[in-house]
Amino acid sequence: MSDRTGIFAGDDPFAIARNWLAEAQVSEPNDANAIALSTVDGAGLPNARMVLLKDIEDAAFVFYTNYGSAKAQEIDATGKAAFVMHWKSLRRQIRVRGIVTREEGPQADAYYASRSLKSRLGAWASQQSNPLGSRTELMAEVAKVTARHGPNPKRPPFWGGFRITPVEIEFWADGAFRLHDRFRWAREAPDKAWEIQRLNP
Repeated sequence: MSDRTGIFAGDDPFAIARNWLAEAQVSEPNDANAIALSTVDGAGLPNARMVLLKDIEDAAFVFYTNYGSAKAQEIDATGKAAFVMHWKSLRRQIRVRGIVTREEGPQADAYYASRSLKSRLGAWASQQSNPLGSRTELMAEVAKVTARHGPNPKRPPFWGGFRITPVEIEFWADGAFRLHDRFRWAREAPDKAWEIQRLNP
């Protein structure tokens, strides 16, 4: 595609995404790796929330969460999710739709171990997405798990990663007069070849 040049150039969408994220980490004031993650509940009603993307692998995007959370339960039910990364400083966004699998092995253990102690203990204490009577109750639970698990807690069995393997990635950049540049990479399945199309703004 002759006009897919500059920031859109390349034959690997994951490399393009990593390059864009690296640029955003220089210019974006907070959480350049934030994504708006979308899932669908059992009634077909969409859900969206901000989470932090932790890795752009050679073939997937990875984030971590509590497996008891609403997003995790909805992902487990459908095996699918979508997200958008948006950077105001660059006037760019990346949209992704794909198939989701869990990351519960050594990679999840390593990421959990890299987090601050308070974050690791918080993962044990929080029953994410479930009702909570008060912040005092939550802090009391943090104290309990601190006493129980000590200064080097292992990764909770109910906490780990999700790997989104995309079937669609769209790269969007702001254009003059709202004539934006959009390129969609799409494939029928993760083992199929990408087809790239320029889209109307």
